[in-house]
Amino acid sequence: MGVQLTWRNGLDSSEAAEVMGLLDKTEKTDGVAPVGEHVILRLKAHRDVIHQIEPVQADVRSEHFVVRDAGGVLIGYAHLDTEHEKTAGQLVAELAVHPDHRRKGAGTRLVEALLDRAELSTEPAPDLGRLRIWSHGEHPGAVRLAERFGLSRPRELWRMGRELAEPELPTVETPEGVRIRTFRVGRDEAALVEVNHRAFAWHPEQGGMTVQDLRAKEREEWFDPAGFFLAVDSRDELLGFHWTKVHPDGMGEVYVVGVDPNAQGGGLGRSLTVAGLRYLRDIGCRQVMLYVEADNEPAIKIYQRLGFGKWDTDVQFGR
Repeated sequence: MGVQLTWRNGLDSSEAAEVMGLLDKTEKTDGVAPVGEHVILRLKAHRDVIHQIEPVQADVRSEHFVVRDAGGVLIGYAHLDTEHEKTAGQLVAELAVHPDHRRKGAGTRLVEALLDRAELSTEPAPDLGRLRIWSHGEHPGAVRLAERFGLSRPRELWRMGRELAEPELPTVETPEGVRIRTFRVGRDEAALVEVNHRAFAWHPEQGGMTVQDLRAKEREEWFDPAGFFLAVDSRDELLGFHWTKVHPDGMGEVYVVGVDPNAQGGGLGRSLTVAGLRYLRDIGCRQVMLYVEADNEPAIKIYQRLGFGKWDTDVQFGR
């Protein structure tokens, strides 16, 4: 049975709902979300129809590849992030194939379309940094596709985790003149974004967060300022932060820990991390997880000393 692929620069509400259903089914089957949080946020974000040529869910940073079988059933989807195409010449993709329709050519068709969009041959070739395709959880099907198309592995993220009951969490110790308070919605956004930019200037995703991005996340159901910890000096100037997250299944997450480069080296990042871990434990989370770059040895060592171990790996395949 053949498959049909269609490119979209926007999705109408019906097709967006289908895609969300596919992503949800894939996550439940594989035990890991097939796309990152920013893809879900973009799928949820509707632009005012008056500003669109057609009444579709459009995002100038996103392109969509939809695969249906001969009966019109949605069996595959790929999101292409074009935000850095003009500045860095790079496209970043994430894809999912319906668990009930695997090994029918949908994954192959999606990768072929992504390579074509990036103006790359389907034959193995040197890594030009033009296209990056995420595989969350290093799915075996993704590994097979990467081998078939000769894709490299330029980036890996570790997912680390630990139980919150044991080992015992250390106490929170802050440097002299520093206190930890919680985030104030409507007041702390600008300072948070500024420190985040300096702390993650090197990071391909996190460093570009804007006030608009932050406010969009404030509207998410999971957002809770009580779990958003800021380290400030005696003048209430922001030095660093630990943003925690609680997933629908009760899993806690060290969502983001960022420290202003001018305040690094004094153990502030560890203090903020511990404050967030103790909070997650106290509200009833049994486990906590985090993501860290696989080559960030200093950060990995800190987390290991705090009782974290490696759970699995997200891989970026590319050409």
